[in-house]
Amino acid sequence: MSQRLINSVERESLKPELPYFEIGDTVDVHCRILEGDKERIQIFSGLVIAKAGSGTRATFTVRRIVQGEGVERKFPVHSPRIAKIEVKRSGVARRAKLYYLRDRVGKAVRLKERRVNAEKRDRYAESARAKHAKRLHGE
Repeated sequence: MSQRLINSVERESLKPELPYFEIGDTVDVHCRILEGDKERIQIFSGLVIAKAGSGTRATFTVRRIVQGEGVERKFPVHSPRIAKIEVKRSGVARRAKLYYLRDRVGKAVRLKERRVNAEKRDRYAESARAKHAKRLHGE
């Protein structure tokens, strides 16, 4: 009984439209930033090195290099602070977490680009969206 109640409350805070992205993809995360009474959008772009959790607790970690220093940031997928997520490039990843990239420098950080025909990628993304919609509507 209580789990059903929790699920129904969580369902309301899930984002209806999410782009499909995987580990190894290069993304631009558009974050809403409040400065006093003004709101602006700041873009954090980098490589998705991890995804964790499910439902409202789902998060993903993005890593980028700023002035020779690695910067990682964890984002809740369904946060209202995230305006949108844009997938810039898809990379080949053979692991669930790419933490080994923390020890790499320069060109060694680059991943091979995933070359999948658009039809296959769209079909896979559509099935992922369908699963999300199913979770969203509690079916």
